[in-house]
Amino acid sequence: MSTLSVKQVRHRFLLLHGLRWLPTGLMVPVMILLMQERGLTLPQIGLAATAQGLVVLVLELPTGGLADAIGRKPVLAASWAVNLLSLALVVTADSFAMFYLAWALQGIHRALDSGPLESWYVDATLAADPEANYESGLGLAGTVIGVAISAGALISGGLVALGPIGPFSALTVPMVAAAVLQVVALIVLLILMAEVRPARGVGALLASVREAPRMVGQAFGLLRRSRVLLALVAVELFWGFGMVTFEGLLPVRLAEVVGDADRAAAMLGPASSAAWLVSAAAAALTPLLLRWPGAAPGAALLRILQGLTVVGMGVFAGPVGVLIAFLACYAVHGASNPLHTGLLHRQVDGPYRTSVISLNSMMGQPAGALGGVALTALAAATSISTAMLVGGAVLALAAPLYLPAWRQARRKPVPEPTSAEPAPVG
Repeated sequence: MSTLSVKQVRHRFLLLHGLRWLPTGLMVPVMILLMQERGLTLPQIGLAATAQGLVVLVLELPTGGLADAIGRKPVLAASWAVNLLSLALVVTADSFAMFYLAWALQGIHRALDSGPLESWYVDATLAADPEANYESGLGLAGTVIGVAISAGALISGGLVALGPIGPFSALTVPMVAAAVLQVVALIVLLILMAEVRPARGVGALLASVREAPRMVGQAFGLLRRSRVLLALVAVELFWGFGMVTFEGLLPVRLAEVVGDADRAAAMLGPASSAAWLVSAAAAALTPLLLRWPGAAPGAALLRILQGLTVVGMGVFAGPVGVLIAFLACYAVHGASNPLHTGLLHRQVDGPYRTSVISLNSMMGQPAGALGGVALTALAAATSISTAMLVGGAVLALAAPLYLPAWRQARRKPVPEPTSAEPAPVG
């Protein structure tokens, strides 16, 4: 790891990031439609998708501690291999049980994938230059994610338009392409991700696995002792709840405004691709936002702005207004992610970095599940607009949780905490 320059580390990180998200871009536009094509009802689809969240909730922290204990590369390779298995299963699935299993495998993939690549990048960058500014690379990663998912969505639509190929239906072809790309990504990962690994041997591996729970415990210890870190992780509770509005309720809202579900779906395809491009462009603004207004105040302001964009999606009367608010929401989403992640990284040191990132990610799972149940029930009882107004308000309520980090930054520059001491409290 130390033999790589900062520039080499960044290039490899961004390439791997793009390869990780490109199959996702291919999958997202067709997954629900494919499940319907295979005979599943909408309630069955919703129930099958819960498998991912439940598995992530159970495995998020243990897998984060495992990555910190045995190394990021083997955990990430396992994650991408599991994703390949999930994609292969989706290609052949023809029952609720098989799709439920596929979503559960997606949950394992997500839990293993959460944190190792970012943590490798941050530690490799600091190993090459302890004074390096890694936040700009995290911002570029957000840009790469947006471009990769947008490109995958466009490719997916083009493959569907080509129609059936051989034994595969039009909706299955993008899933096959995603599986092929996942194989390529796994090979590139094994070649490019250079990491200083723990001692080899079965005994060393078992010792590292036994070390994983201690890593998780230390991560919780940092959380208990640092009001700054606790507040930052708590943001994810509001974020996960509110994200249901633009990830789950928007298609229903657009269909309501347009008056035709098929027409709404046709509009949402290119709109989603554009949204990810807008998100990518906004993530590229990270260096500017770090200079003004700063990481913590910028993140707080963006939480409020995102709530307002969701309110716009709920109150605008025409499809143009709804889609403009949708694009603005994703712009804010792309800009806020690197700021939030960078603030988290500033609170922990290398040995516990992945565990804390996993802890942050884990918080969004129960919050998202609660938001999915609560907001859809509210929409059924009242209206989609009312549910989106509530979701937007919840997103904005997360803004004050950035105040401890803001106060900490105003007092003095934050040194990297050591493994023996917690991060400074706010």
